[in-house]
Amino acid sequence: MSERPTVFVTGGAGYIGSHACKALAGQGYRPVVYDDLSRGHRDSVRWGPLVEGDVLDTAALERALREARPAAVMHFAAFAYVGESMARPEIYYRNNVQGTWSLLAAMRRAGVRDLVFSSSCATYGGVHSRPITEATPQAPDSTYGFTKLVAERMIADETRAHGLRATALRYFNAAGADPEGELREDHDPEPHFIPNVLKTAAGAAGPLTINGDDHPTADGTCVRDFVHVQDLARGHVLALDALLAGNAPAAVNFGTGSGFSLLQIVKLAEEVTGRPVPYDFAPARPGDPPYAVADYELARRTLGWEPELADIRLMIEHAWRTLPRLTSD
Repeated sequence: MSERPTVFVTGGAGYIGSHACKALAGQGYRPVVYDDLSRGHRDSVRWGPLVEGDVLDTAALERALREARPAAVMHFAAFAYVGESMARPEIYYRNNVQGTWSLLAAMRRAGVRDLVFSSSCATYGGVHSRPITEATPQAPDSTYGFTKLVAERMIADETRAHGLRATALRYFNAAGADPEGELREDHDPEPHFIPNVLKTAAGAAGPLTINGDDHPTADGTCVRDFVHVQDLARGHVLALDALLAGNAPAAVNFGTGSGFSLLQIVKLAEEVTGRPVPYDFAPARPGDPPYAVADYELARRTLGWEPELADIRLMIEHAWRTLPRLTSD
């Protein structure tokens, strides 16, 4: 029996990275996780070895790559909180931009030429009134989105100058959790809306804060395209397969094509949990676009990907099922 091809996964102990590792293992790959565990979890690394290291340490990355001898790299290691990026831009430039440069240098030195990059719809920014395609101008409003855009440009330059093969996956709002219950979303502090709604429903947090009630949307709250984390994980494997076959798109959107306002999410969560979700409004956060919904036609056409778990209720149910119960039911 031939040895399973190895995929080197930076940030593989995190939320999306760990789900991608499970999907990789399910398709016959061997994920090797490289993570400093500053925002990831050791117990989420279950489908291959863990190499503890900082993505800023180029020499350590190169050593780990040479030892692993991967067929490709998946790069998830990034800070990803819009609000934090606006308050502490320096850590985002250091981790997301310098960290990506460090990885590209290590890959070049180790002779690894294939990269699946975890990018973001935050690179588009702006005020939109229709689903966003890959041709939509990238004009990020947040520091986070800008660092992802800079990383995309660095990767494109590395492709042009040094023969890297890469695909950037611009996904929209990851939601839900492993349907089998082996993995869940677990951030501290939690930046994402659905788990915060559910923590409020569980009585583990005070009233939910909704940032902005005066956006140019039907109910004044932001509209988001929520995509199940398992669909994202499957999309990473499909993108990897296409990349190794030499026919992956340079960049592709992952979303559902449907948008839900934050107030709609609150109502749906109340229905799913059977519990009230009290909330207060706060001023809109700098960097938050009012409307962000994906057109994923390119992913369907080039990768054969479309969301299989697109029901927003299902995403909320899976997240609720795996939420740590901090109060009695």
